[in-house]
Amino acid sequence: MKKTLIALIATISLTAPAFAQVSVTAPWIRATVPAQKSTGAYMYLMSGSDVRLVGVSSPVAAVVELHKMEMSGTTMKMRQVDSIALPAGRGVNLASGGYHIMLVGLKQQLKDGDAVPLTLEIEHKNKKPARESVTVRVPVKPVNFVSPQAGASPAPHH
Repeated sequence: MKKTLIALIATISLTAPAFAQVSVTAPWIRATVPAQKSTGAYMYLMSGSDVRLVGVSSPVAAVVELHKMEMSGTTMKMRQVDSIALPAGRGVNLASGGYHIMLVGLKQQLKDGDAVPLTLEIEHKNKKPARESVTVRVPVKPVNFVSPQAGASPAPHH
């Protein structure tokens, strides 16, 4: 119940009037083991207009990067990307095996049940100001957690 409430609060904070056109569903971060220095963050993003996710930051990591996993021949490779397009009306799933967020240089172990602040930087076309940011508290899930929405858009919350 507590974790569902945190996810709901995260979604509500992203749908505030000043930021009404972008919403987040089912955000989570994978827990770490002691001394682990990086982990992934995942979520489903939806925008009412064409925008781009151009950056993410968090006080728990030295660096936060946007990444993409893709096949290169028979090998899965991960590479950093400058931005992730959020086309109007088409959800983008940040999940294992595709686009995702990497928290690098962790300053502490992230444990199941923690909530981590992430600040998303969104770039708008033809809008002033051109960039907006919002901080979301994202729940940490167990190391072996598998998102039920992996690879598909999540069911709407009621």
